[in-house]
Order: sequence, then C-alpha cells, then structure tokens
Amino acid sequence: MRPVGTAQELQRRRLRAVELVEQGESPEDVAHFLGCGRSSVYTWVKLAKESLGTLAAKPHPGPTPRLSDAQLGELEALLLKGAEAHGFRTALWTAARAAELIERHFKVHFHPEHVRKILKWRLHWTSQKPQKRAKERDEVAIDH
Repeated sequence: MRPVGTAQELQRRRLRAVELVEQGESPEDVAHFLGCGRSSVYTWVKLAKESLGTLAAKPHPGPTPRLSDAQLGELEALLLKGAEAHGFRTALWTAARAAELIERHFKVHFHPEHVRKILKWRLHWTSQKPQKRAKERDEVAIDH
C-alpha cells in the first residue's frame, strides 16, 4: 500500500532514513521512528549507495478521466445552450439530464451522482434551484 504524502514528502522521508542510517542508527530503529518497514530502509540505503541519492517517489497519477479536458469544454458549451435546446421540456438542468446528455453526445455512461461531482469539481458549476413565482404575480404592479 502506498504511504500517505506527496512525492516530495516521500522522497524527503527516504533521504532522512538514509541519513539516519549513515549517522549510525540501526535500520530497525529508523524504521520504527519513521513508521515504515525495516526492509524499506535497507532498500533505500542500497539505492542511495548505487544511484547517488535518487530516491524520488513516483507521483501517483490517479485514474485517467473518462472525459478529457477538451470534452469538458465541449460539455460546458452544450450545457450553456440550455436544456430545452437538447429536447428537454424545461430549462432546468438536473444531474440525470446532464448524464443523459453526456451519454448521447460522448457515448460515456455516468451515474447522475458522479455527473454532479464532475459539474461541481471539474466545471465549477453549482446546484441552482429555480425561483418559484406565483402565477398571479403582477410584474407591472411590483415595478411601480
């Protein structure tokens, strides 16, 4: 299991382990102090001797997004046209409607809750509720 921390933090931890062993600490004590396995400390010391201190951790890229940045830009343009332009009865965008649009246009299926996260975190859109107005509302009288 990958330890928690950025690639820089993990590299700093590995360099510190090698430094402590070189100062005379036992690998068992270093492993206990840093909260890692004893065999990891031995591996880091060996790598430091062989490759002159290149103990860089590989950045964890995470999963590849199913929609590219270009597709997200295209999705935002489609959403800005409005729901009615895509055949929906009202102008309100819901996560289910956006999921249907993504599936129709990009042939990628997402659960509506995941679409909500895409809209919030990748497109920076927020949930909106339509304003409820009475049918009897008299705009002229209100403006006066």
